[in-house]
Amino acid sequence: MTKRYTGMLADDHKIVRMGLKSALEHDRAMQDTQVQIVVEAEDGLQTIEGVKAHRPDLLILDVSMPIASGAEIVVDVQRWSPDTKIVVYSGVTSPGLLAHLIEAGVHGLFAKGSDASDMLAAVPLILRGGRKIDAAILDIVRGAGTPAPLRARERQTLNMVLAGRTNAEVAALMGISIN
Repeated sequence: MTKRYTGMLADDHKIVRMGLKSALEHDRAMQDTQVQIVVEAEDGLQTIEGVKAHRPDLLILDVSMPIASGAEIVVDVQRWSPDTKIVVYSGVTSPGLLAHLIEAGVHGLFAKGSDASDMLAAVPLILRGGRKIDAAILDIVRGAGTPAPLRARERQTLNMVLAGRTNAEVAALMGISIN
C-alpha cells in the first residue's frame, strides 16, 4: 500500500526544483512512498511562509538562498511546523554550518555533488521518523574537529552574513557601530 505525503521544495534554482519534483513524485527508489509537492519556494522568506501555510510532511531545503539562510529557516520550520521532516540538499561544504545543521536536528543532510538516488532512497525512512546524513557530509564535519559552539549573538551575525547582508546592514540591524 502506497503511503502519501505532502512536500515542499525550497531552492533558488528552478531547474533543481523541477528535477527534485519529478524524482520525488515518480522515482521507483521511493518504494511505497509518494510525495506530492504542494508548494515551492525560491528564497528563505517564501519557504517560511509556505511552511506556515501548508505544514508539509517533508521540506527539501537548500541552505544557500536569498533573504534568509538555511540555518534560520530550520529554526523557523521547527517552530511553526514541528512535524515537518527537514532534508537539507545543498552544495555548501562549510564544516561549521554543516555541524550546526546536524545539531539543529535536520532529518536528512545530503551534498548536491552526491548521487541524488541516495537521498531519494532515504526519504521513506526520514518520513517514518528516521535520520540520514550523507557519508560525504560526515567526512567533512569529522575532518574539521569539534567547533566551539556559537553564542546567540554570534549565530545571529553569522546568519545575516550568510544571507548576504553587508557589514553596515548587520551593524544597523544589531544596533551597534560598524566599527
